[in-house]
Amino acid sequence: QVQLVESGGGLVQAGGSLRLSCAASGRTLRGYAMGWFRRAPGKEREVVATINWYGSTAYADSVKGRFPISRDNVKNTMALQTSSLKPEDTAVYYCAARGGEMATTIPAYDYWGQGTQVTVSS
Repeated sequence: QVQLVESGGGLVQAGGSLRLSCAASGRTLRGYAMGWFRRAPGKEREVVATINWYGSTAYADSVKGRFPISRDNVKNTMALQTSSLKPEDTAVYYCAARGGEMATTIPAYDYWGQGTQVTVSS
C-alpha cells in the first residue's frame, strides 16, 4: 500500500508561484509513474502533468512551460513547480501514482493523496 501526502498549496496573487510537493510512503515507487491532477470549482478532475520512473514527462497544454514536474526517486518524492499562476489555475491539486508507464486518465492511477488547495487571486 502507498500513502501520498501533498503539501505546498496556498493563496497567491496572479503571476506568482508555488512549489507543490508529494511525499510517498509505504513502499518504494520503483517503476511507478506519478502525476499531478487538479479539480477546479465546478469542473471535473483533470491531468496537469505526469512523470515516469526514468524522468520522462508529459503536460497538459494549459500548463506547458509553466509547471515543470520532477521527482526524487531516492527520497520517494515528487514536485510541481508552478509559476506565472493565473486565476484559472485555482483548484485542489492531487498527487497520484500507478504501477507502470505514464497515463493521463484518472482510473489508471492506483493511489491518490488528499489534495492541496491552490488559490490564485486576480
